[in-house]
Amino acid sequence: MRHHISPARLGVVAAAAALSLLPFAPRASAATTVTQDELTPTAMTAGVAASARLTVHSSACFTARTLGVAVRDASGNNLDFPGSASNVRICPGGAHVTSAPRTLPAGTYTVFGFWQEPGGAWHDLPSHRLTVGKAAVAAGTPSSGGGSPVSGRSVVWADDFSGGVAWNAKWVGDKSTAYRYGDHNPDDNKLDRLDRSAVTTSGGVATFTAKPSSHTLENGRKAWTTGLLTTEGSSEGFQVKTGDYAETRVKLPAGTGAWPALWTWKDGNGEIDSFEYHPDNPNLLELTDHVTSGSDYYTDSGAVAPGRWVTIGTHYGATSVDWYVNGKKVYSDGHGVGSGFSAYLILNLSVSAGQYHPAPTGSTPLTMQADYVKVYR
Repeated sequence: MRHHISPARLGVVAAAAALSLLPFAPRASAATTVTQDELTPTAMTAGVAASARLTVHSSACFTARTLGVAVRDASGNNLDFPGSASNVRICPGGAHVTSAPRTLPAGTYTVFGFWQEPGGAWHDLPSHRLTVGKAAVAAGTPSSGGGSPVSGRSVVWADDFSGGVAWNAKWVGDKSTAYRYGDHNPDDNKLDRLDRSAVTTSGGVATFTAKPSSHTLENGRKAWTTGLLTTEGSSEGFQVKTGDYAETRVKLPAGTGAWPALWTWKDGNGEIDSFEYHPDNPNLLELTDHVTSGSDYYTDSGAVAPGRWVTIGTHYGATSVDWYVNGKKVYSDGHGVGSGFSAYLILNLSVSAGQYHPAPTGSTPLTMQADYVKVYR
């Protein structure tokens, strides 16, 4: 692994983008220069592995200790393409390196070639932007730009996380009345201790991370810090109503103890679970209407699995609550929520305490990702 190049240093290189020649130092003539002829890629798709290719030439032959391709995200973090070449002979006729493939999350990055002198000094070549687009979803799956499978509906509320988490405006992340103590609720077989810093965004995707906490719950169990988004208490105070269709697209977690869900809550009731998921039942979604009655265990090994993106939606009908997976209706409870239903949305990653599903067996963080949340009316 090569040394970190600070954003400040990268900024200097970028500001001097007009420089296509970088002076070569020890063990070569002072007049020796290295020129970048080609650098790819300029675009990738999230989750799809791609290799980088760098072609350079020099004004005189010499052997570079290292030649490779670097990537920086918007925060300056190193995400370099693996497989840099060692002891590369660079001559006026040219030399090239093709990296090993890697994947990147959706977003915008800076990519540039680099080389290392025989004496150890590093040099960056001119940079360009690398755009990583969101992956296409399976046929028939509503995506960020898709529509509701319930006819006659249009979007009335949405968040695609492209501008970060809209704290206070759309979401609250450190408390919910669904939790007995506001930020934790050991009564419900949960190790959760809410902290809004446990929800981060990058490239239009929200990542929920759960990890062991120093806090001890009232029942003596060690808590896990984790993330929750609720519309309750936000300035918008958005609530779903009878007739609405709510949908999210999530990447299901793999770690033991992870317990993600999209659900509703209000005044100690109003709970409709669009889904609950536990990796110990890797192909199963729990779909539940707690307002009246109705539940189903939906199993689909082709659509539901750890690490897989899946689109899940719920139509809060007056006489029947209907659930959809990847745009297909999979269950109707035949009871509904009545005509006066309204409730706040909650999207979260809980951590199981072990009563019904296994608790975490170690301290490895658990993660879930969300592409968007949308409500149609």
